[in-house]
Amino acid sequence: MQDTEWIVLDTETTGFASPIFVVELAAQRMRGWQPDGPPFRRMLNHGTAIPPEASRVHGYTREILERDGEPPWDVYRDFAAYVGKRPVAAYNLAYDWDDVLKPEWERLGLSPCGSRGLCMMQLAQRLLDPVPAGNCKLQTLRQYYNLPARGAHTALGDVETVIDLGQKVLRPLAEVRGLTTWNALVGFSEATWFPARIPFGKFKGRLFREATSDRAMHEWLEWLCESSNPRSAGMGRWYLDQLEASGEGDFVIGVPLEALSKESGLVVFAHPDIARLKALIEASRARLAELEADYTRERHAVSVTQARLFELLRPLFQKRDQLRLRLEYRRRFLDTLLAAGEEEAATVDEAFEQARSERDADYERAAEASAGRRELTEDEATELKALWRKLVRLFHPDRFMDDEEDKQAAYQQLTAAINRARDDGDIELMREIANDPQGFMARQGWGVIALDDAEELDKLKQLYEALEGQIIMLFEALDALHRSAEYELHALAAAKSGFLVQVAQEQSAALAQENEVLEAELEKIEREIAELHG
Repeated sequence: MQDTEWIVLDTETTGFASPIFVVELAAQRMRGWQPDGPPFRRMLNHGTAIPPEASRVHGYTREILERDGEPPWDVYRDFAAYVGKRPVAAYNLAYDWDDVLKPEWERLGLSPCGSRGLCMMQLAQRLLDPVPAGNCKLQTLRQYYNLPARGAHTALGDVETVIDLGQKVLRPLAEVRGLTTWNALVGFSEATWFPARIPFGKFKGRLFREATSDRAMHEWLEWLCESSNPRSAGMGRWYLDQLEASGEGDFVIGVPLEALSKESGLVVFAHPDIARLKALIEASRARLAELEADYTRERHAVSVTQARLFELLRPLFQKRDQLRLRLEYRRRFLDTLLAAGEEEAATVDEAFEQARSERDADYERAAEASAGRRELTEDEATELKALWRKLVRLFHPDRFMDDEEDKQAAYQQLTAAINRARDDGDIELMREIANDPQGFMARQGWGVIALDDAEELDKLKQLYEALEGQIIMLFEALDALHRSAEYELHALAAAKSGFLVQVAQEQSAALAQENEVLEAELEKIEREIAELHG
């Protein structure tokens, strides 16, 4: 593998609906596991529309591509020269190569560049199985293994992340298995394989190797072999073959877990004792605290931007909603007047007054919340992270899963207070809770939570798995936040002075126009009601 030359590539596209057009193409020549020379990155202009859902992911619009993109024939001519005859790898090779590039080259009348090589996602699925990060999404693995942030959902950023993952995570695991050549990696990634955790049925989520000591599971695998579905039957036979080939013990596709952890330096979870589990739990709690603090800081910053925009546009939004509400109830009034008479119609007016009062109260509450939101200083953000680190270590939900109801209720009240302080950026309340959580609970009359560590191995395992699950959920929440329109607005407002005012002016014009239309409709229906009243 050391002298093998190959290509890592990634594409950003118009989505999954055929025909799929490439809007960004990036690649990196590799020699072994190391980058070899400068990367290749180009934007392509096919003169086609970019669906909004695709544009929200990668940020490219038709206007951007018409300005900065190049004709696809020119890009692929240069790409062919860059690739030469090297084999091509991608994180999702079936999509990038089979669904995107090959059809595009055929559509453009071009010859393929390079040759189909290695799917890095399939390699990761097999080497990491059972996947500690919960799934093999590229950005999930990047965050789980603390790899550098390289620009998620850009072709070049994803290429760089695949290289990081290969060098720091996949290579040591591959070498322990003796996968030291290109052909060995390709063969390993393409061989028949099923996940170590059974994905369905009565034993869903359990490691199939537990069948060595669980007779019922072994019988279920034997039953699966007799399935009329060829894939299910093949899965059952594969599991039983693996059990027979490796015998009893802790293995990942035939390789002892202890060998992996000693040789690679990677943390591999395999029936640890209580002391080791406690160390893993503490590490997970610290990681969770870091992620919670990062997520809280970014979400708070987005909320501040939204609050500023709300303050700029509140009069127009409030007027629009008042007009919409008035129009809705006047239409209802007219329908009731025609069908049931004036007395019934009068009840509609009473309902409108109540709804208007509630809507105005909603705006007042939103205005109060908006006025209370401010950006955290750098010192406050640092302190928030430290407070979260302390609190998450003490108060994770699964720590109290087996306690009696009153302790669970006390915990739920405390965590609700912590979450409110986090969401509001209330540093003072966070300090009060973190400095003396038991005293804080006593002052609220919530009772007391015992903070002694559980010693039972099974309970510690459940806690560790729950913490890892929370970490994965936060990865996904951060990714969703970064892909949201609200985050995009915040990032642009932070980067460009006056941008938020410009957005507000544009929205003001649209809101004013909408309000004019609503006023005209309301005036029309009021005339109709007046005519009926004579």
